[in-house]
Amino acid sequence: MVYHNETELLNNNVITVEGGKIKIKDLQTFRAKTIDDIADTIILGESAHVKRLCYWVTYEAALGLGIIPTSIQELYEARGKGEIKGFTVPAMNIRTLTYDIGRAVFRSAKKINAGAFIFEIAKSEIGYTDQRPLEYASILLLAAMKAGFQGPVFFQGDHFQVKATNYLKDKDKEINPLKELIKEAIEAGFYNIDIDSSTLVDLDKPTIDEQQKLNYGVCALFTKFIRRLQPKGIEVSVGGEIGEVGGKNSTPEEFHAFMKGYRNEVGELKGISKMSIQTGTSHGGVVLPDGTIAKVKIDFDTLKSLSEIGTTEYKLSGCVQHGASTLPNEAFHRFPEVECSEIHLATQFQNIVYDYLPISLKEKIYDWLHQNCADEKKPEQTDDQFIYKTRKKALGPFKKEIHSLTKDMREKISSVLEKEFDFLFSQLNIKDTAEIIKKYVKPVAVQKSKDEFLKEEKELGKLEGAD
Repeated sequence: MVYHNETELLNNNVITVEGGKIKIKDLQTFRAKTIDDIADTIILGESAHVKRLCYWVTYEAALGLGIIPTSIQELYEARGKGEIKGFTVPAMNIRTLTYDIGRAVFRSAKKINAGAFIFEIAKSEIGYTDQRPLEYASILLLAAMKAGFQGPVFFQGDHFQVKATNYLKDKDKEINPLKELIKEAIEAGFYNIDIDSSTLVDLDKPTIDEQQKLNYGVCALFTKFIRRLQPKGIEVSVGGEIGEVGGKNSTPEEFHAFMKGYRNEVGELKGISKMSIQTGTSHGGVVLPDGTIAKVKIDFDTLKSLSEIGTTEYKLSGCVQHGASTLPNEAFHRFPEVECSEIHLATQFQNIVYDYLPISLKEKIYDWLHQNCADEKKPEQTDDQFIYKTRKKALGPFKKEIHSLTKDMREKISSVLEKEFDFLFSQLNIKDTAEIIKKYVKPVAVQKSKDEFLKEEKELGKLEGAD
């Protein structure tokens, strides 16, 4: 059911408003039906006003059920002090079927008492998946409530990236929209932000400090901006990056150069909690002519040595591995072994969804790609390569159709992905991390009024053209 007005949403026997706060009168019905209806309204509804009411109801209900958007900073500080180790936090980008896939994540986590996992969305993904931060967070809070999950939930802005060509042409024009996006994300409960200014690294400069100078300078600029915005009582976890994914592998010298310059820039402020590095992967993997993915060899020695530098010398949680979801299954147990702090996973989840979409819908999507993304096809690419590289761009335009699949189809996809999460969570050793989270992380429930959710949409800049 899609709610069409405020009366349908609030004037019923399930939800009531008392003293400006949402109260759930019938938790059983709320969990069995109302949560599904709110998710449908957010994704399929036409009224922006009703959608924003749904965001408010979702947030209030989640806090009431002990589900709180939280920063992972305290956990990562404990890791930097050597108090905890032996597991790698999965950070998952959910590009489509977010409600169903989110439920699968929470079900999988509950089986093993896991708490150390992150939901993230990249700056580029916000555009091509048509999921702004508040919608993304709200849908996942609904998924948590539906699954009966309780505890902190970590939302992360992934690859909040500065484009080098744009920055060098007009730095304010590149910086200011990203500041607006950071502000929007924090207001939506994203208390974890990964700044990617690694695109500004210039390997043609004569010294490593000069190569990293723009990178650490811009990362420090955004760190200061985030510290001014963060809600009272919350220290947003900020991530830095020294090696652009898909480029050359990172080195200890680059790590030290970045940290020295960055610390000088941020001064007494709390700095980054982790460092993203390059170890041989690329986003989405390397696509072969037949559409399959080439095998990638990760430099685990680099990941191990730089993570050790991060924890022992700079008290960071360690290093972050990007572009990892299409790696062979036998690789994943290695990440906890080398004390990789966090691993980013995205493309494989999207691939599984596409594997199970009805053929008629896939053909419709692929026709759309040939018509709307034809200028992205390189002369040497096969059709299979072109489709694989561009099909993520169809997830926004076809969001409603994908969400409108039959219940049986959605449950089938969700079930397959739940097994994927079962495997990944086991390999990354996050069993019983809910207890570790309870020990170190103290969630702060930021109180928000109905009016804050109903304020007019801001002009945030178009992200559709992002990579």
